[in-house]
Amino acid sequence: MMILPGSSWPEKVGPELVAAVTIKTMRRCVPAAVPGIMFLSGGTSGEQATINLNTINSLAKSDEKELMCPWSLSFSYGRALQSSVLSTWGGKEETREDARTVAVALARANSLAQQGLYEGLHPTTLQFSNLIESFRGWRDPADPDRNT
Repeated sequence: MMILPGSSWPEKVGPELVAAVTIKTMRRCVPAAVPGIMFLSGGTSGEQATINLNTINSLAKSDEKELMCPWSLSFSYGRALQSSVLSTWGGKEETREDARTVAVALARANSLAQQGLYEGLHPTTLQFSNLIESFRGWRDPADPDRNT
């Protein structure tokens, strides 16, 4: 439910705009009785997902009435938490502890972001900017070239 521009949008959008638009949309659409909202990374990099979550929580806890939120705002990242860990590990016994260190650091960074307290260097080990998959639909086995 984090509001992000489409993957083909040519301009970079900052975390402040993502956070403000996300909060304003949630305030219009999500009942206050909902106890919490867990964000997916939305194909963004692990670092960008953490920064966006942190900015959302920082704004939600601010004194600006139109940005205050009644919900707990947290994360349920898959790719954003796993990609750096799996890349570091690479299936090798000798890199297992390094991968565990990255996993703990990522969990700590996102725990702080959930409180609006994240700052500093992000522990990701990946150098690319997003984790978007090019196709997530169903492929017809009878016609594998046709996307449905």
